[in-house]
Amino acid sequence: MKHVWFRVAALGVAAILLTAAYKRAETSSVMADAANAFLNSLFADQKAKATFPFENDERMDWWFVPRPLAGTTQDKILASMRKGLPFGEMKPYQRELATALLAAGLSQQGLIKAESIMSLDEVLLLLEQGNGGNRRDPDNYYVTIFGKPAATGTWGYRVEGHHISQNYTIVNGKIVDSPSFFGSNPAEVRVGPRKGLRVLAAEDDYGYEMIESLDASQKATAVVDKTALKDIITMNSRVAALNGAPNGLPASKMTEAQYEKLLSLVDVYAENVPPQMAQYRMDLARKQPKDATFFAWTGVTERGGPHYYRVQTPAFLIEMDETQDNANHIHSVWRDYRNDWGMDLLKMHYEADHTVK
Repeated sequence: MKHVWFRVAALGVAAILLTAAYKRAETSSVMADAANAFLNSLFADQKAKATFPFENDERMDWWFVPRPLAGTTQDKILASMRKGLPFGEMKPYQRELATALLAAGLSQQGLIKAESIMSLDEVLLLLEQGNGGNRRDPDNYYVTIFGKPAATGTWGYRVEGHHISQNYTIVNGKIVDSPSFFGSNPAEVRVGPRKGLRVLAAEDDYGYEMIESLDASQKATAVVDKTALKDIITMNSRVAALNGAPNGLPASKMTEAQYEKLLSLVDVYAENVPPQMAQYRMDLARKQPKDATFFAWTGVTERGGPHYYRVQTPAFLIEMDETQDNANHIHSVWRDYRNDWGMDLLKMHYEADHTVK
């Protein structure tokens, strides 16, 4: 009976947390509550897998493809395996609480995307006629918590697997939500009962609307290469960086309507996270100088062909590519140049702690 009561209670907590993720004012409190509820549901061996010290290097070892890669040696497989507790090793009530933790860091729109992306592994398994094996498994998504969750503490967490890597750092109640990666394969389901599903339709469509809004001269500047890049440039780098000076069309060369369209594209990425965090992203975007805000495109501009775009500012970078699998496979990411994994917040925090008073 105790086990039954615990499961019912855990499911109730998960439902409350899922609702609270969208209603409570302090997102850091929601995150801490969700993380602690999840941790308290775990057995000792599960908790050992799910937790790392905050200072551990694992916190920045992120990747958005199935791990380990095929063809690697056993030693390399062990070294490259994704760390954390996978959904497949959780009891049903633990999965509910893990989902509540994911929801705490996403908007309703973002959560729908994340859950839909996870479900696409079943579509891929069917398309690949089972050859994907355990690489195509909706249970291969991992929850990892770094440090001790507290609303005003210093800690972090990650939810990650194939085409999802959501990384959160909390420092004194302030939240950094990057790197933030969503991918979709297929970008559009073209056969079967889910035909027509496009999980990241907005990321693709708003990019097209932006390039189509430009006149011939502007488009010639925005298209920096007629051959599409093969993938996002930053990949899983720990430090977001692009070589060379920013290129593409600066916002200062756009009409006001075009600039607002660019901000609408940025808003697609901002709205993946809870309202306060989304507002921060949009405020940050509007603060960037127009002559230092660039929209760049590579590949064909006709819909359906291989293409890539980015929005680059001094503070943040958005990248999206749709080139693999006959241009039916999307990678998209939001990176913060100075504050991925809360590095800027942590620097200020440590400097304040060591200041002689």
